[in-house]
Amino acid sequence: MNFTRWSARLPGTQRRNSAAQAARAAAAKAQQTSGNAAESVGDDSDESAGSDDGPDSGSAGTVPSARARRRGGSSPAEAEPSGSSSRTAHRTPSASSSPSTTGRTNSEAAVAAAAASAHVTRSIDALSVHDLLGQVPALAAVVHGADHRIAYVNDAYTAVFGPRTQGDAARDALPELVELGLLPLMDQVLRSGKPRTVKSRRVPRSADSRDSRDAFYTFTCTPITADGENGVLIFAAEVTDQVEAAERLRASERRQREAAVTLQRSLLPQELEQPDDLRVAATYQPGGTEAAVGGDWYDVITLGAGRTALVIGDVMGRGVRAAAVMGQLRTAVRAYARLDLPPHEVLQLLDGLAAEIDPSQIATCVYAVHDPNEGLLHYASAGHPPIIVRDPDGTVQRAPEPTGPPLGTEGWVHTSCSLPLPPGGSAVLYTDGLVERRDADIDTGVTTLERAFAGATGSPDIVCDRLLRSLGITAEHDDDVAVLVLQHPARTGPDAELFHNAALDLLGGTEAAPRARAFASGVLSSWRFPADLHDVGVLAASELVANSLQHGTPPMRLRLRRTDRRLIVEVTDGDEHLPQQRCAEAVDEAGRGISIVAAIASAWGSRRTPGGGKSVWCEFVLPT
Repeated sequence: MNFTRWSARLPGTQRRNSAAQAARAAAAKAQQTSGNAAESVGDDSDESAGSDDGPDSGSAGTVPSARARRRGGSSPAEAEPSGSSSRTAHRTPSASSSPSTTGRTNSEAAVAAAAASAHVTRSIDALSVHDLLGQVPALAAVVHGADHRIAYVNDAYTAVFGPRTQGDAARDALPELVELGLLPLMDQVLRSGKPRTVKSRRVPRSADSRDSRDAFYTFTCTPITADGENGVLIFAAEVTDQVEAAERLRASERRQREAAVTLQRSLLPQELEQPDDLRVAATYQPGGTEAAVGGDWYDVITLGAGRTALVIGDVMGRGVRAAAVMGQLRTAVRAYARLDLPPHEVLQLLDGLAAEIDPSQIATCVYAVHDPNEGLLHYASAGHPPIIVRDPDGTVQRAPEPTGPPLGTEGWVHTSCSLPLPPGGSAVLYTDGLVERRDADIDTGVTTLERAFAGATGSPDIVCDRLLRSLGITAEHDDDVAVLVLQHPARTGPDAELFHNAALDLLGGTEAAPRARAFASGVLSSWRFPADLHDVGVLAASELVANSLQHGTPPMRLRLRRTDRRLIVEVTDGDEHLPQQRCAEAVDEAGRGISIVAAIASAWGSRRTPGGGKSVWCEFVLPT
């Protein structure tokens, strides 16, 4: 097909031709009318001049000469008389100007306006596709027909992809469009008659290009029609700078996210402490790549005497600031846990600290303590999702409502509660990212977690993974998730031989100390401890009982506990005053008992018991 004939019939061309012809006809008619009016005015002027000055007057030829110049296209400046008075009259008509002069001026303005309009219309309409697209710096190509045969490519397109032969099919002559996947898009444009756009397609630079970077173009395919045949205008604008700027922004965001995730993970326990009586596992899943890291955290803290503290929390907000606040709270929890305080008192202290760190940051937290001697899980919750416990028979129960508001609110009093966790039971602590969804109530998520936890068996690590899968947590999840699973295994067979308990109630009196030493000696002998460990165990029991007899009140109780790694000696009484280690003077007859225990034991401590009174304990590490 002849491109000149086909491109002349592009949409709107016929309408522009008709409009141009009408404009030219109107201009010609206006010019003829103004010419006739000027001739009429000139004749009157000639007659008037002849009657006033006679045939020899110098002004007799002025009007015909000016009319001739106007018909010839001369400018008004060329027809201007040389006299100063004539120039003034021509440039600025005065109130005494004659009607003929005013008529000439209006006629000339009308002719000039019509000529300018016709000239502009003819100039725009005269531009071809070559003139329009050839000057555009963007890539442009025109194809027509079902085979997308080339009708035109501009110089910018040729500079990027090389010259192309008109009339060839795009599949063979435009391989770059095939590689970019534009041919199916062009077929769709022809069928639908609607433009389509693909963004940021990579285009390799030519070998002779001075820029070694790959270019990116956004391609727009627009349907066009000429003489009943459909075609496509392919227009490509380079967006390399925008793509590179966006990539730099994404890279910066990735670096910031990686820094926040690194900070978050560094503040979490690198390796969980494994208590003697519990099996514990935890997992942390940061939010998706488009989400900033949050402030979820967890920890496991061994308190001594077989007791273990388990904590999980969530700092509201995202980013490095939330992770930093989380790190401070986790450090504070470990410090408060060493005081061996009840759970609600730990949260009370943490509440005040959270308000001091950042009043705008709110955090939720659960602090729980497991005591294997009681088979209970004592806990306090600061606005956190409830703990879920599974009994040995598979029954799942949810902890009651939180025992206090979130941390950082201040002015509220937290309380402690208890849940049974006997041997064979397990529990899960988690953050709201595991159960909260934008399109569902959080109670629905907790119910789903209960069903999943009821059927999740295996080690704590396996249970964590199964819970994440059951709740639909993937790498694209939009919120951070922390899960802490603990199991209190029921030991049988040879494993049960490594765990023993023995207790003796002491009624007081002078016979209490000898009875305690005899009881401890017999129990340690039955557990087949080495002689040196037997002797230090009996000595520790004797000193703790003597301290309780001197400073405590009934009821008193001596408990010996053996695990696979430790020997624990514990004495409880009814007095709440905790003992302090002090340096006794040489002449003092008392005050050396706790110092002796601290010297021979691996660790020792004291705490107040929930029902009133205190517990003083020490432990020895067993030889492997």
